[in-house]
Amino acid sequence: MGTMPVAKLLITMSLPMMASMLVQALYNVVDSMFVSWISEDALTALSLAFPIQNLMIGVATGTGVGMNAMLSRALGEKNDDRVQKAANNGVFLMLASSVVFILFGIFGSKLFFELQTDNQTIITYGTQYLTICSVGSVFVFLQIIFERLMQATGKTIYTMFTQGAGAIINLLLDPIFIFVFEMDVVGAALATVLGQLVACIIGILLNHKYNPEVKLNFKHFKPHGKTIWRIYSVGIPSIIMVGIGSVMNFSLNNMLLRFFSKTGVAIFGAYFKIQSFAFMPLFGMNNGVIPIIAYNYGAGKRSRVIQCIKLAVLFATLIMLVALSVFQLFPEQLLSMFDASEEMLEFGVPAFRIISISYIFAGFCIAAGSVFQAFGKGFLSMIVSIARQLLALVPIAYLLAVFTRELNLFWFSFPIAEVISVMVSGVCFIWLYKKLIRHIPDNK
Repeated sequence: MGTMPVAKLLITMSLPMMASMLVQALYNVVDSMFVSWISEDALTALSLAFPIQNLMIGVATGTGVGMNAMLSRALGEKNDDRVQKAANNGVFLMLASSVVFILFGIFGSKLFFELQTDNQTIITYGTQYLTICSVGSVFVFLQIIFERLMQATGKTIYTMFTQGAGAIINLLLDPIFIFVFEMDVVGAALATVLGQLVACIIGILLNHKYNPEVKLNFKHFKPHGKTIWRIYSVGIPSIIMVGIGSVMNFSLNNMLLRFFSKTGVAIFGAYFKIQSFAFMPLFGMNNGVIPIIAYNYGAGKRSRVIQCIKLAVLFATLIMLVALSVFQLFPEQLLSMFDASEEMLEFGVPAFRIISISYIFAGFCIAAGSVFQAFGKGFLSMIVSIARQLLALVPIAYLLAVFTRELNLFWFSFPIAEVISVMVSGVCFIWLYKKLIRHIPDNK
């Protein structure tokens, strides 16, 4: 972490995470793809469920990011006591968080859909799907925390096995449960949860065998207030960012239902599933960036920190340009994965092309966010997220919906919001550089 050439280290750390996150993207697409073959109502139900699933993943990854930043910095400082406290409290927090979603799944799923639509078919499908996924959320939380433990110690290759196994199980069981056993959306949910269970078990076993730097001990799971504060000082802004994203998604879904049609929701849902293939590798790269920067910050190696930041921005921009090209050139083919109707194709093709314009700016913003988190300044990422999604995207989308009533114009809210995001990200990065980065010693 402190001696390997930075470019080689970033590739070594990031590629396994990028591959595993691509596999994770299959979770987002496979259920919706197979469910779309049931009906457009079923696809709409899963689209409406997405904000809660997104929040679930956000709480898990945010907690993992906070633990990871603390653990990686402690490794750089050779502070074994802090390493073990970070790991044990991270697992404890994941278990506690899963309880909240289990209770929501049992008592709140139906109300969540009734707040959005009066279509009883969508309510029934959505309640069935979200209840099962929420009750099984404990496996998601444990899978993610054990992947982050391996990532923090540089063993990112093993995360490919956990996520790969889970995605394959999901992919194999989805058509069997949905069509052979005729379980519809219940089958899709069960396939997802079983895939996550397998990934969770593999993650536990790999950590026990190949991660000696981290010693989990159930006797030490007693909450440690200072450690939890340190984890959440980085993690809570990340969680809030995802929560803001869920609020944005919920708000846009309701605008689409109110001003346009359920087909608009289906298009938006299909887009969000497919765009994960663009953003998940980017998030995987950023998950490799965070421990590298945190370690070298702790070790006082400024030149390596700066070099890693430059490479992160470059790679993120290239990834987004590739994604932009795909969405511009092949929108019909992407939509056909979801058994798109003529109406869905008519409005979905321009939607994909318009929304993806925002990718020109998104790479820099996401890379900057990983830098903020690596330095324990997750609140800067939160500021950017609030500016982009709550202060720009949602109000602009609402104004376009009210005053134009044109679905194609509605999607321009995305590139407009991203322009605002890149400006806010730039200001925050300049502040961080002047405040902290330029003052790091440059030990050799």
